[in-house]
Amino acid sequence: MGFTHHFFRYAIGRHHRGGSLGGPDGGDGFGGPGDFDGEGWRRGRKFSAEDLQLLLLALLEEKPSHGYELIKALETRTSGFYKPSPGMVYPALTYLEEVGHATVDTEGNKKRYQLSDAGRTYLAANKDRLDLMLGRLRHAARKMDWIRRAMAGEPQVEPEQGGWAPEFVQARVALKRALALRSDASPDEQRRIADILARATAEIEAGPED
Repeated sequence: MGFTHHFFRYAIGRHHRGGSLGGPDGGDGFGGPGDFDGEGWRRGRKFSAEDLQLLLLALLEEKPSHGYELIKALETRTSGFYKPSPGMVYPALTYLEEVGHATVDTEGNKKRYQLSDAGRTYLAANKDRLDLMLGRLRHAARKMDWIRRAMAGEPQVEPEQGGWAPEFVQARVALKRALALRSDASPDEQRRIADILARATAEIEAGPED
């Protein structure tokens, strides 16, 4: 296990002990491990085999690749947050080949995988799920960068260069605090809050007005 994995475990433990790394979402520096998938990295949940297969197909859509190139690509795009082992990736690639979602070219004793037409169709059918996974991975990668900079005493990246605007950070923290304070709300109040969040979600997903 690499430094990133151990540091991530440390950050979660520190959160549970009441510590703080001063991250963009407040508290633990990760916005709470559960911020990633709704169930919580704190419970040890990681990608399922099907999740990994979908991510590999997305990478193969960009370009044919060897297994080790796919592992490196996942690590690089998540700033080290997610690096599946060869023992996870190669069986997944074998499965994708068996079901016809990927084809293989042999170069010596190496295999280069590429997306098949069936794989392209499968990707299109699972676009929403894939987009959500990629969005969460990008968010996790930015959190890791935030933590690294904070630990090294470096200035945070400005919003114009891909960093988080202070207003965005403050709004996330305020929302989490408000929801935590209303965790014992009555059913009617829960429905009122749900309506507010549904309207806000729709506006966020709609994107900026032209």
